[in-house]
Amino acid sequence: MKKKRIILADDHELVLEGLQRILEHHFTLVGTARDGRTLVSEVERLQPDLVVCDISMPLLNGLEALHHCRAIGLQTRFIFVTGSLDVSLATRAFRLGAAGYVLKHAATEELLTAIREALQGRTYVTPRIAEKVLRNLMAVPEDRPTPGKELSQREREVLQLIAEGKTMKEAATELELSPRTVEFHKKNIMDKTGLRTTAELSRYAARHGISVEVE
Repeated sequence: MKKKRIILADDHELVLEGLQRILEHHFTLVGTARDGRTLVSEVERLQPDLVVCDISMPLLNGLEALHHCRAIGLQTRFIFVTGSLDVSLATRAFRLGAAGYVLKHAATEELLTAIREALQGRTYVTPRIAEKVLRNLMAVPEDRPTPGKELSQREREVLQLIAEGKTMKEAATELELSPRTVEFHKKNIMDKTGLRTTAELSRYAARHGISVEVE
């Protein structure tokens, strides 16, 4: 039987190497990414069966990468391997269409189980938070986006960097844009959200999954 094709994404080299050692005997590893923007590009280019990725990554976090993949019509399954037991993060991941949520310190067999479930069209969440996540998913989602006010991919990238405390110059360097262009995107973000301070933007980014803090 032909092995399923997987992309790995994490901004820590040691984690990537560890995942490769675990998975290379079971699946075909077709690519890696160390930031969310590269991950979206690689998913679009390589069309893998599955992505195994962290949530906390630069440029776009893992949740944002999944969001953008779905926005451009890519249906690749995503499993998040993270150090966070934050139920709200896990809930957000599944609402965006994630297929799995596994802890980094979990046993190898749990990750393999999650992958097999995902490849069969099912979902998997680490048992430590499964009941709470299910309860959240059954509740009415909060903070639904205002119609016509959704941020563009570039605006979400800029907002993540603002929420991470980057200056306009630092954000411009990371995004390979001019500071003036970043300022333009920031103004558009403020116009769409009705927010006027960096603190308000940071809270908005956290509330909508555009920025995440993972231990």
